[in-house]
Amino acid sequence: MKLVDANVLIYAVNSDAAHHDRSRRWLESLPYNFEERGETLRTFRGVVRTNQAHCLEAALSAATILEQHGYPPILSDFESVDDIDHVVFLFRNDTRYGSVARSRDPGLHGRKPLFRSLRDLVYSYVDPYVDLTGRINGYGMLDLRTLNLDWRLSPRNVWAVEQALIRMRHRSLKTSDERYYRWHERYLRYKKRFPDRRPAFYPDRHRWL
Repeated sequence: MKLVDANVLIYAVNSDAAHHDRSRRWLESLPYNFEERGETLRTFRGVVRTNQAHCLEAALSAATILEQHGYPPILSDFESVDDIDHVVFLFRNDTRYGSVARSRDPGLHGRKPLFRSLRDLVYSYVDPYVDLTGRINGYGMLDLRTLNLDWRLSPRNVWAVEQALIRMRHRSLKTSDERYYRWHERYLRYKKRFPDRRPAFYPDRHRWL
């Protein structure tokens, strides 16, 4: 292992981000990567170097950090009808699922390990996912250890991770049309009143990390 790789991993093990809750706080403290200079898919190394991350880069960073503390590097991908997916790092404490995530929307950040199944966890994202075009319609799970590439510390963009998430099997998720339209109308009213804000008016916020 190169010295720089070892140093980055030492940072992951010893940093303030070493626990899933601290990882979440560290990732949320980073500026969001809006990819203003072109699309990127950086590993943890690139996130540390640039001090910014979008949702998949944050999920890869959480996987790199928390793998060093015994958590399997597993991601969950949420499919949406508008093809704008969201990716989270998935973890379990005993029998309960939680997640670490980064998003422009506060409702799509991580979840406390309170959910009995992955499906229950995904459902906690259904209402906050609703915006002008978004609606979750499927989800899948990817173990990064199955990929033959350096998703942890590569200095290059790791587009193969994105392709693996696209190709993997997703389970369909059926949700109530009535509930969707109710939240959609509420979102539209909120954005009309506060065009520069992101809503955080969801009733299950006590489950968020």
